[in-house]
Amino acid sequence: MYWPPLISGILLKRYKRFLADILLTDGTKVTAHCPNSGSMTGCSEAGRPVYISRHDNPKRKYPYTWELIDMGTSLVGVNTMTPNRLVAETIVEGNISEFNGFDKIQREIKVGNHSRLDLKLEKKGSPSCYVEIKNCTLVENNTALFPDAITIRGQKHLAELEILVKKGHHCVMFFLIQRMDAHGFSPADHIDPAYGEKLRQSASAGVQILAYDVAIDLNQIQINQKLPIYL
Repeated sequence: MYWPPLISGILLKRYKRFLADILLTDGTKVTAHCPNSGSMTGCSEAGRPVYISRHDNPKRKYPYTWELIDMGTSLVGVNTMTPNRLVAETIVEGNISEFNGFDKIQREIKVGNHSRLDLKLEKKGSPSCYVEIKNCTLVENNTALFPDAITIRGQKHLAELEILVKKGHHCVMFFLIQRMDAHGFSPADHIDPAYGEKLRQSASAGVQILAYDVAIDLNQIQINQKLPIYL
C-alpha cells in the first residue's frame, strides 16, 4: 500500500487526541489531524521527525493528516485506518497464508446487537471466518504490546469472537504491528490486565491469535512476517 506524497516535519505536540502541531522543514507550523484515538504511548514523543499528507478537500477543517513518526528504531504508522485496509488487501492478494483459499470478503460485519467485526471471509465448503484487526504501535524491549490504554471495547470484540466460535465459525484476532522493531507480541498486562486475561481466555476458547509486523518506508507499507505470540 503506497502512501500519499509525504511532507516532513517535527512533532511539537499531540493534543485533544485528534490534533497534532507540527513544524515543517520550511519553518511553517501546521495543525494536522491525528487519525488515532488511542493513547499512542511510545509513538507520540515531541521533537521526533514526523511525516504528514495533505488533502485538498474543502470540507476538511485540517488539510494535513499525520501518517508516520520516526521513533529511531523504526518508522511507525500512526493512522489507525491503515491496518484494516492493508490486511484486507493482503488477504485478497493471497499473501497471508492463514487466509489462503477464501474467495469472498466482507467488511464491517454486524454481529450481536451492538457490535461490528472488521472482516468476514468465506469459501465454499468451509465455515465462515471472522477477523477483528487491532492496530499495535507500542513496543517495549522488542515486544509489541496491546493495548496501549484500557479498552473495554476490545474485550467486547473478543467476547463476540468467542460466541461465533461456539457457533462453529473460525475466528481470528489479528494484531497488525505498524513498525519493524518487534520480535514478538504479548498482551500489555501492565496497562490493561483485564484485556490480557480476556485474550488468553479467548485463545483457550478457540479464537486464533495472529500478530504480523510490517515493512515500512517513506514510499509504502506492506505486511511482512508473522511474529511469535507470548500469552
